[in-house]
Amino acid sequence: MNESQRSVASMLHVDMDSFFVSVELLDYPELRGKPVVSAHDTTRSVVSSASYEARRFGVRSAMPVARAKQLCPELVLIPPSFEKYRRASKQVMAIFHEFTPLVEPLSIDEAFLDVSGSLKLFGTPADIARALRERIREQTGLPASVGLAATKFVAKLASQRAKPDGILEIPPARTVEFLHTLPVEAMWGVGQATARTLKSRAIHSVADLAREPLPALTRLVGTSSAQRLHALANGRDARAVETTRVEKSIGHEETFARDVVDGEFLERELLRLATRTGERLRDAGLEARTVAIKVRWESFETVSRSRTLSEATNATQRIYQTARELLGGLGTGRPVRLIGVRAEQLAPAGSDPAALWSDDEDWRAVDQAVDEVRGRFGAAGVTSASLLTGRGEVVDPRSLQPPA
Repeated sequence: MNESQRSVASMLHVDMDSFFVSVELLDYPELRGKPVVSAHDTTRSVVSSASYEARRFGVRSAMPVARAKQLCPELVLIPPSFEKYRRASKQVMAIFHEFTPLVEPLSIDEAFLDVSGSLKLFGTPADIARALRERIREQTGLPASVGLAATKFVAKLASQRAKPDGILEIPPARTVEFLHTLPVEAMWGVGQATARTLKSRAIHSVADLAREPLPALTRLVGTSSAQRLHALANGRDARAVETTRVEKSIGHEETFARDVVDGEFLERELLRLATRTGERLRDAGLEARTVAIKVRWESFETVSRSRTLSEATNATQRIYQTARELLGGLGTGRPVRLIGVRAEQLAPAGSDPAALWSDDEDWRAVDQAVDEVRGRFGAAGVTSASLLTGRGEVVDPRSLQPPA
């Protein structure tokens, strides 16, 4: 933590309020004040975002739509438009950079900003937070909440307590006081299982956590978690804003309209997902050492399997073949609700010495040709023959009814 951060709350966490719904309400102003969610109206859909009016009924993001309707019969559903959300996100992120170059996006709708170098231009951190929210509202029509603190962790906690559409500043001198009023579940990395473990030793609040001797905490949650939780509970968080982020994994998954048993259908879906994953790897100039799959059965039991390759790759066919073999290892016959493909252990393309004598060279040449066509004519310009109908039309498995 630098000197300016010690004296003022120069770390900001900006979080857009009900982002997807707020973007939709720009087009549907007549729905303001009503319980609204961004979600497809199907039996398998989940809520992407919920308005605060919907949240009062207990509706939350990631909740099945069927359950949301039970909780709120008058719920209004607007189908998600992710391209619209991405455009709005770019506008908001551009506004962040008008106040400081030190911006670390966490997701499409939130970011950390270090404004310690912007104080002479724009005033105090609180002045900057107010001006930032006003500019976002003026230019996009969207509400945002801002937390100000000396550290990332406390700034994020403050923004959650500023919602909706507010500002909360935690002065550095009151950091520990603020933290110690919170339940232990407020800590990063404390889920239900860890919370139960901590509470078994009468650690119910962040204050309890801060007072717990580090050796005893280590016995409960392990060395790494103990050190991190103990430091955060005592207001210590030396992490700076990272303006460049390296993706840890790239992947795609699909939830089916009906449970799928047909193996050929699942393999076509794996190919589609592997194709999208390979394209994203090559667009980002990355290769993966590990390929993983995720499968959710009809019972909602979810399993993951992965394989580390002898050499890093971004070749679509290598990703697909590996995913296909992993799926085959799970056995057949069980109805599948969701399937996904993910590339992990990413590194810059060409950084793996083993790739100099790669078995994937022929596949790489095909991918290069496909990418060139895709760049000229769009994503539909070329695709695998396995994903074509007899009439040459592209098959999107999301639009198909799985075999009964």
